[in-house]
Amino acid sequence: MRTIQILLQTTILPCNDDWSIARFSRLAELLRTYQDPKGRVTFNVVARDREQLGQPDPILSRLDETGFDELWLFAVDEGDGLTSADCEGITRFRRAGRGLLVTRDHMDVGSSLCTLGGVGKAHRFHTRNQDPDHSRRVADDPFSTHISWPNFHSGRNGDFQEVTIVGPIHPVLADPDAPGGAIRFLPAHPHEGAVDVPDDEPARVIARGKSKVTGKSFNLAVAFDPSVRGGPAVAQSTFHHFADYNWDARLGCPSFVSEPPGTGMQTEQQALRDVHRYSVNLALWLAGAL
Repeated sequence: MRTIQILLQTTILPCNDDWSIARFSRLAELLRTYQDPKGRVTFNVVARDREQLGQPDPILSRLDETGFDELWLFAVDEGDGLTSADCEGITRFRRAGRGLLVTRDHMDVGSSLCTLGGVGKAHRFHTRNQDPDHSRRVADDPFSTHISWPNFHSGRNGDFQEVTIVGPIHPVLADPDAPGGAIRFLPAHPHEGAVDVPDDEPARVIARGKSKVTGKSFNLAVAFDPSVRGGPAVAQSTFHHFADYNWDARLGCPSFVSEPPGTGMQTEQQALRDVHRYSVNLALWLAGAL
């Protein structure tokens, strides 16, 4: 089995006081050090921020011409993180059969991804690609009042949430060592974004969470099986499921994060094991190796 080539990529410039790629270091380390049952290193990981704003990124805009097998796109921008050329390059990449994880956050964070072929339509934002169900265009998190919908409150940063499996257990959620054969936990976040199944795409919701404030159910992940339209893909409700701060709040966060953190990811070791399993499962499935 050849080494799977992974690109971990944000949509902002390098910045110490933002959600730049340096704040996803634990994920990068997990994948770089993972070995298959025969002791072989499985993944080669490149982790980068974009190089400039307002101009096509030299990698993303020509992603289909690279040797990467999959892209993990952390859309952490305020709506200007991807150019049309970047979106076209990523879309061609997936149409060539390669894998794509696309994740964002609350309100309009990451809304520059809307035009990504297929997967972009799975993401609902505050001012772009809005949820057609008007009853869901309401604020869920009442504590950070400057953040409006979508902002589902699954718990504090640094805590965990319990996952509800939807339909047959998807391979990215499978854990043969767990009761029920699936992971139970993912990191929590006070204001997750919204993902849903586009009407005209071969996709399904695979996991849901529940608001700790309103009790509302919301989608955590939508999976796109490989098809004539493109390779495997997952639309995820928030990039905080993969951020260092949400795996271990002691690792710190940007100065604009004001909510008090939790410690659940340290006190419940199964939660950390579950997110590690989920991340490795994702990396394998997006490469067609699971």
